Amino acid sequence: MDWMQFLSGTPARDYVYQETPYEEQVRRAAGLLNRADAVLIGAGAGLSTAAGLVYGGRRFTENFGEFIERYGPAAMRDMYAAGFYPFPTEEERWGYWSRHAYVNRIEPQALPLYLKVFEMVCGREHFVLTTNVDHQFRKAGFEDEDIFATQGDYGLIQCAKACHGKTYDATGLFVRMNQAVKDCRIPSGMVPRCPVCKGPMAMNLRCDGYFVEDGHWHQAAGRYGDFLNRAVGRRLVLLELGVGFNTPAIIRFPFEKMMGENREWSLIRLNLDEAAVPESLGYRAVGINMDLAVCVGDIRTAMREGTGEGSGHEE
Repeated sequence: MDWMQFLSGTPARDYVYQETPYEEQVRRAAGLLNRADAVLIGAGAGLSTAAGLVYGGRRFTENFGEFIERYGPAAMRDMYAAGFYPFPTEEERWGYWSRHAYVNRIEPQALPLYLKVFEMVCGREHFVLTTNVDHQFRKAGFEDEDIFATQGDYGLIQCAKACHGKTYDATGLFVRMNQAVKDCRIPSGMVPRCPVCKGPMAMNLRCDGYFVEDGHWHQAAGRYGDFLNRAVGRRLVLLELGVGFNTPAIIRFPFEKMMGENREWSLIRLNLDEAAVPESLGYRAVGINMDLAVCVGDIRTAMREGTGEGSGHEE
């Protein structure tokens, strides 16, 4: 099955915020997961934010104070905005990105929320589709072959102009860069160059038309398609975590289209503010507006206690 066949949207008029009491929603979600033959996790930025990888506020100012002072608060509003700053030199660009990669990808251990997500699915077949690039699923215990990170990885670099289809592990380099940063710059001798064209390197992030989808990326895409094929006719739960409308065409809209084509599948959408679900999905969809750190814990508790409700078929 080609996962790209599901890249389409849902009319806004079909979305509803469910009015079912929170405790009942938690029980329904727990019941669906307890009876699932397999679980497909779709994870967006909201999951990592809820887990503690916050890009703004105190966490940003504590880690990037010198950058804010040098380039100004208008440009350095948070880690996301700072990533688009047109740094005048390669030394400054890598001074910033080595710090960014270090505090979001290298330094953090497996965060408690990700560990809880792993506990929810580790007893059954599962797969992860994620736009997150912080490697938290792998740290939490998920196997590499069960993860498709569509947008890249903070630990990888590539040729900035994608002159060849290969990425390179830069985690060790980023540690050394971060230790060597002075006045928001790394030493010139540490600036990475493309081993093929000798041009500049870049983070392996889908931010322009030069993103490298390397062999590992294509293998992961193939495994995702295989997982979907195996799930046809089975009770698959699509567990959507922190996916909003920033890049809905990767997870949110495809999940809805899959639900329309597979009557045995169910959707659990957890989001702090944007848990609206298509009304046409009826009993098969649970949309919970709640802090993910709270909601995932409550669902996990209900699963362990066996208090989940039946899915019901009240159309």
